[in-house]
Amino acid sequence: MNIKIAKTAKEKKQAYNVRTSVFVKEQQVPPEEELDEFDETAIHFVGFIDEQPIAASRLRFVEEYGKLERICILKEYRGKSYGRAMMEAMEATIKEKGYGKAKLNAQTHAEEFYKKLGYHTVSDEFMDAGIPHVTMIKELQ
Repeated sequence: MNIKIAKTAKEKKQAYNVRTSVFVKEQQVPPEEELDEFDETAIHFVGFIDEQPIAASRLRFVEEYGKLERICILKEYRGKSYGRAMMEAMEATIKEKGYGKAKLNAQTHAEEFYKKLGYHTVSDEFMDAGIPHVTMIKELQ
């Protein structure tokens, strides 16, 4: 998978399209909750297989953390380590920007995936867009 930071309007639209497929169509998140005011200033990542966008995420910097958000892989491409590759790309960018900690709000069904990548849970379960989540953090080397 080739991962790019979205620099053009076309690449951002590709990221939004992957997010819409996963979160709005598949998980029934209301569109107005999926695309929000933070999209304007976030760093957007898009993962491509043969020039087709199949993964997306965004990164913001909040307090002392790089905050990983909207991490998603199209259903037919899951289980092939593309999620890990997206996380590694985002973590590398966090370190490049001089931050030493990563934070994310994980859907509870994905909590074990993030634990395998070194994240640990720091919150009780909470609801976001009707889906149970937990907050997780990781100290980056």
